[in-house]
Amino acid sequence: MSTTAVRTRRFHPAWIVALVAFLALVGAAGFRAAPSVLMLPLEDEFGWTRTQVSLAVTVNLLLFGLTAPFAAALMARFGLRRVTSVALLLVASGAALSIFATEPWMLVLTWGVLIGLGTGSMALVFAATVADQWFVKSRGLVVGILTAGSATGQLAFLPVIALLVENAGWRQASLLVAGGALLVVPLVLLFLRNHPVDIGLTPYGAPETYVYEKPVRTNAVRTALSTLARASRVRTFWALVAGFAICGATTNGLIGTHFIPSAHDHGMAETTAAGLLAVVGIFDIIGTIASGWLTDKVNPRILLAAYYGGRGLGLLVLPFLLSATVQPPIIIFVVIYGLDWVATVPPTVALCREVFGKDGPIVFGWVFASHQIGAAIAAVSAGALRDATGEYTLAWFGAAALCLVAAAVSASITRKKALLAPA
Repeated sequence: MSTTAVRTRRFHPAWIVALVAFLALVGAAGFRAAPSVLMLPLEDEFGWTRTQVSLAVTVNLLLFGLTAPFAAALMARFGLRRVTSVALLLVASGAALSIFATEPWMLVLTWGVLIGLGTGSMALVFAATVADQWFVKSRGLVVGILTAGSATGQLAFLPVIALLVENAGWRQASLLVAGGALLVVPLVLLFLRNHPVDIGLTPYGAPETYVYEKPVRTNAVRTALSTLARASRVRTFWALVAGFAICGATTNGLIGTHFIPSAHDHGMAETTAAGLLAVVGIFDIIGTIASGWLTDKVNPRILLAAYYGGRGLGLLVLPFLLSATVQPPIIIFVVIYGLDWVATVPPTVALCREVFGKDGPIVFGWVFASHQIGAAIAAVSAGALRDATGEYTLAWFGAAALCLVAAAVSASITRKKALLAPA
């Protein structure tokens, strides 16, 4: 261990690192917006079913989540810069190669495997790691800002991708996302540092007594699995897992994947539906940053219960709001849903850090894996329900019920710090 004593700068470089991380998350999120827009063009061109296309999305969502805890361990082992650069290259490769897909398995390989691994190597565990290593003060706010970058990047690309698909074709839209991911790589290589000690500083807001503990370089897979073994003995871990699985099911899995096709079933144009999701992205910025600020001041479990409860009520009324034209009630829905979209992340990260200490980022990686497992199940289940019944109504009602369960589970979470012995 070594102590780093430096004079505090007026502008701390931690904010530059946060900005680069924000741009990297936006770049990686771009292609995650594509599946919901590309579903219908792929069906029209190749005759694939909604279930076949949803399978590629399901693989993407699963790998996006299951990669996260190992990525957190890899960041501890090899550093933020290396892992993030490789992740962006995987995203760009998957997006570019998808234009050659002519069979469903090719879509699974590009959309599912390559982009799932790339985005999973960053995802929200990247935001948690940046906040944990570079900030002591305002951690919740920073997690909120970075989370907004990830979710908003996914949704803000939708109108652009929808216009490209309509005017130039789905392949050109894929190439746009590949280029966006590549553009961020030089910024990561130039400005992203692994820890403030690398440039002779302490984290933002660190006290004068701050002591830097150099991470032990261990096998990343072993570290991730041993952390899971320790966390799985704590009830709070399973409560967070259950809530975040439902969070994933009701955001990426259901709304993110099936809102546009569902709106199209009601006669709405794809570009119009994509525009509504973009509004979700705009208000997500406000909601997630506000949630980060609140997390620094309010009991996180109360925030989680409120967020999940409000989301459930929104999903309950959604089937009655969809129509061929945009009416005021659907605008109210997308605004409220946007404020709540990933507002759950800052309080979840805070509870992981509070209960599990230095294991917090990796524990959050496993919690985030459950988020994507829930999203994957919802994506394929909603597609199958649509194929079987011709509509999404049962999917919306089922998701609303799950949100109420998540609210009750979150309210029961204890904030007692876990005393975990090394595995």
